[in-house]
Amino acid sequence: MRIFVAVGRLRLWLPTAALVMSGCGGPFPQSTLLPRSDFARATDVLFTDIFWWAAGVFLVVETLLVVTLIRFRHREGRAAPKPTHGHTLLEIAWTLAPAAILVFVAVPTVRTIFATSGEAPADALKVDVIGHQWWWELRYPDLALVTANELHVPLGRAVQLSITSADVIHAFWAPPLGGKRDAIPGHVNQIAFRADRVGDYGGQCAEFCGASHANMRLRVVVDSDSGFGRWATEQLEGPAAPAPGTIAERGKAVYARSACIGCHTIQGVSPGVIGPNLTHVGSRTTIASGLFPNDSAHLASWIADAPALKPGALMMRMKPPLSDADIAAIVAYLESLK
Repeated sequence: MRIFVAVGRLRLWLPTAALVMSGCGGPFPQSTLLPRSDFARATDVLFTDIFWWAAGVFLVVETLLVVTLIRFRHREGRAAPKPTHGHTLLEIAWTLAPAAILVFVAVPTVRTIFATSGEAPADALKVDVIGHQWWWELRYPDLALVTANELHVPLGRAVQLSITSADVIHAFWAPPLGGKRDAIPGHVNQIAFRADRVGDYGGQCAEFCGASHANMRLRVVVDSDSGFGRWATEQLEGPAAPAPGTIAERGKAVYARSACIGCHTIQGVSPGVIGPNLTHVGSRTTIASGLFPNDSAHLASWIADAPALKPGALMMRMKPPLSDADIAAIVAYLESLK
């Protein structure tokens, strides 16, 4: 009978252990444990140092606890242990030891706080990050460039983000590159970092901000220096006019007569400022603030009924609704804006 009970318990524990261990298998695209900038590396080093201090304290305390439990456990016929009272040396030791540990933790912590305070060299690339419900507006003041949701930065160059909000409190967070910074209406917080590896890194809003908080994502693309220069040059150029007689040209006409022009900017076409700038939307990898891939199917679904895909989206379904043909034409036009 005991054998059957043991086998039953084993069958329960094995899948439980497998489930727990599966959480260690990755991938972890938003892990802070894979630093890709000086900011992230500084906080990772601080975390590692404090972890080992904590592990050392845990080991010492648990060792003393186990020794005490074994040495002074109750035994038949044995007199009760004599309590120690007023041991000056012990009292000094357990006062000084925690104080010393706190010093070793506090000094690197304060140094890291100052090192990651957001100060950057004068030649840093400056980007204004403005949180909206639920997307990110990105302005490069020195380049006179405005885009949305996908932040491009050059490899190895200092970048300073000035973060604020247009509505409620948000929080900018790209884990492989830096810590969280609140985006507060009427207030600017800063974060500075220097990316050390080319790549595409995910992030998201880290402060609950409404119905689509979880869908307020972002991407940080670290380009080579020459790659960033090409990207910036392309972004500064106006959108190419669609070829005559194409579905994209028809889409431009549909866009110009629909409600789209009241919310979105397309350079030389519409001046709207409520929604993301669409001047070069065709060059982005995602739409809806990183929620969906930027392809024809998702673009069409988004234009037809954005709130059905993203709860609370301010981009309401048009009335009267656009026809499938008109939506297909707008999709072709937007995909041409590269």
